[in-house]
Amino acid sequence: EKADSIEACVLESDLVVPAVPVLSIRETLVSLKAVFEDGSSIVTDVGSVKSPIIETAEDLFGELPKNLVPGHPIAGSEKHGVNAANPDLFEGHKVILTPTNSVSEQAINTITALWQDLGANVIQMTAGHHDGIFAQTSHLPHLLAYALVDMLSAQGDSLEIFQYAAGGFRDFSRIAASDPVMWRDIFRANQDEVLDSLDKYLSELGNIRKMIAEGNMQELEELFKRAKVARDHFSGLSSGLKE
Repeated sequence: EKADSIEACVLESDLVVPAVPVLSIRETLVSLKAVFEDGSSIVTDVGSVKSPIIETAEDLFGELPKNLVPGHPIAGSEKHGVNAANPDLFEGHKVILTPTNSVSEQAINTITALWQDLGANVIQMTAGHHDGIFAQTSHLPHLLAYALVDMLSAQGDSLEIFQYAAGGFRDFSRIAASDPVMWRDIFRANQDEVLDSLDKYLSELGNIRKMIAEGNMQELEELFKRAKVARDHFSGLSSGLKE
């Protein structure tokens, strides 16, 4: 039997996982109002920006509902849609939960167990801390990949450039194939944090440009060494645990 609404579709469910672009979350939460009032279902999302869902829920309901556990699985690829489904997607990956004090321990424990059963490593932190981290480690890299591919493709000899692109470029530019609507919403929802990270990166690029223009290769090499040491240290910390 076909349901007439999202509410009618999920009201008898034990678990509801809305997977929508972050700017669609308000409409989704409104449609789930009866689920929050009933309290028998647990709701968790999968968005990569957490503050908007908490702020929207608090605006709509006065506080984060006791059965709403904001979550973000750190897994996926540039592919999207049901044809890209992968049963092992979350194995060995991190999942971050950002509940507030109003969320019930039972709901948090249930969602934690769900992700652990899928092979994930579950971490809790505040929404603000989460959004700051992922502006730097996920949102900014996606922005850079989109910008680089767009810049190169706009050149008259772009076909030749892409034909000779080495593995490093393919690896980095792969994320520019991600869903444009989803990422548009992410940058709008996490605007302040992304702009802060982007400004710092632009400042670093300015410093690097100055080093190259002035022929300061020793300083440039020292920067490369610092970055290599940091990356090697990160690789050691993350060995055996997928990002």
